Amino acid sequence: MKLVLTQEVPGLGSPGDIVEVADGYGRNYLVPQQFAIVATRGIERQVEQIKRARSAREVRDLGHAQEIAAQLKALSVTLTSRAGKEGRLFGSITAGDVTDAVAKAGGPALDKRKVQLTSPIKAVGQHTVAVYLHPEVTAQLTVKVAAA
Repeated sequence: MKLVLTQEVPGLGSPGDIVEVADGYGRNYLVPQQFAIVATRGIERQVEQIKRARSAREVRDLGHAQEIAAQLKALSVTLTSRAGKEGRLFGSITAGDVTDAVAKAGGPALDKRKVQLTSPIKAVGQHTVAVYLHPEVTAQLTVKVAAA
């Protein structure tokens, strides 16, 4: 089954890519989740629209990505959440919480899909988060979680 990706799918491709996948994977997962659309004969126009939208959201170039990485490295991000006596949180910190905290701390606007948590943040303390800005640039961000 030929599909055009509308969002980034790890291990498969990025928006605007035309991919060939198994029928069941495409029909039961990618299309219903709106990660892809079925490739038709007039697909060139759709691919152009998807790529234009992606380029508007994407980091412009390698130099810009390195500038953002430097900003993130110098940034101090602190999140507060309710926690128990032993320091375990009542819930967890998500990638969306991290991007909101970066924006509140005066950092650049990030896409939450580019923030990778190695494991869910469920404890008070200092945690390292990877932010994929460009295929060649990955920034490490230190997030401090405090009990509210």
